[in-house]
Amino acid sequence: MDKDITSFLLNLLQTKGSDLQYGNENVTQLEHALQCAELTEKNNCSKEIITAALLHDIGHLLYDGKDPIHKGKDGHHENLGADYLSKYFGEEVTLPIRAHVDSKRYLSAVEDGYYDLLSEASKISLVVQGGPFTTEEAEEFITKPFMREAVELRKFDDLAKELNKITPPIEHFQHYVETSLR
Repeated sequence: MDKDITSFLLNLLQTKGSDLQYGNENVTQLEHALQCAELTEKNNCSKEIITAALLHDIGHLLYDGKDPIHKGKDGHHENLGADYLSKYFGEEVTLPIRAHVDSKRYLSAVEDGYYDLLSEASKISLVVQGGPFTTEEAEEFITKPFMREAVELRKFDDLAKELNKITPPIEHFQHYVETSLR
């Protein structure tokens, strides 16, 4: 079973993810996932955060039709992905995935200059996703379990949009996924 879900997820990233643009960025979902996972690995993050980095946008690949974000609607891909993955992974993987969109809202509210560093596509999706948190929302958000890890993941997520970047192949990250399974 464990090998089956790992194979399914990596295959989904390789097939659908290599054909699907990451939002309105210049990279595919697969390129974005590999860049994000590589950044977390290079920064000595836990195997669970490396797994979360690789799979954080899997919700975009689980839609039956087209991703609603392309129509200016929030399809809550983070919840779709986290709900699906929660059958196989613990909260140390799924909560940062569930919170990676809210982490952008958090950072936009609390970190000077963060918003200005976002790509245009990310600024547009931020509006659809509810905009920056209020001070109260930000204070409440960061005290929840695994939210500091989610914010760290978000920062890598923002950097993982480099056109033609060479990364390790998806097989390189397979053992992180396998060892993070319940």
